[in-house]
Amino acid sequence: MEKEQLIIGKTYEIHGYKHNGKIHRAWDEAVLLEIHDDYLIFGNEKTKVTESDGRTWRTKEPAVLYFFYKNWYNIIGQCKKDGIYFYCNIASPFIVEENTIKYIDYDLDLRVFPDGSFKVLDRGEYKYHKNVMQYPETIDSILKKELTKLINHVRQKEIAFAPGIIEYYHDKYTEIKEHNR
Repeated sequence: MEKEQLIIGKTYEIHGYKHNGKIHRAWDEAVLLEIHDDYLIFGNEKTKVTESDGRTWRTKEPAVLYFFYKNWYNIIGQCKKDGIYFYCNIASPFIVEENTIKYIDYDLDLRVFPDGSFKVLDRGEYKYHKNVMQYPETIDSILKKELTKLINHVRQKEIAFAPGIIEYYHDKYTEIKEHNR
């Protein structure tokens, strides 16, 4: 799907897969807020999430999501009562297919706290899946470089990590949702 076919205010699904092609997790709603040359920005709140084993749950807080055409990560800014938290997935660039944002999740995650501190998560899961699913060395190299790039964005307060930007897009999401009612 070309960028021009994407529609601001339209609702899309999100599907995260694993390297072996199996679905890992699906979100039933993400409203497109903005289209950039390098990425798309979505918003959602209390979205139903379906796990690979069929279990479902709902997100607790509003979120602003960044999906990149070329970068091997996506960023979720979570609007919590005590500040903005980020959950960043090291993942393949996305594609849009049948109104669904699709990407491959590569296990490693970066958690960023309101004070700007951060922690790399799931290194053990990454190592396990790298062996079991036989990630090629080229993928391993790309993922490590992209994690470093993502950490640099956090430190430099760029893209989603710029002060006030998640709040701005959350307000935009709220306006679109009210307009669509």
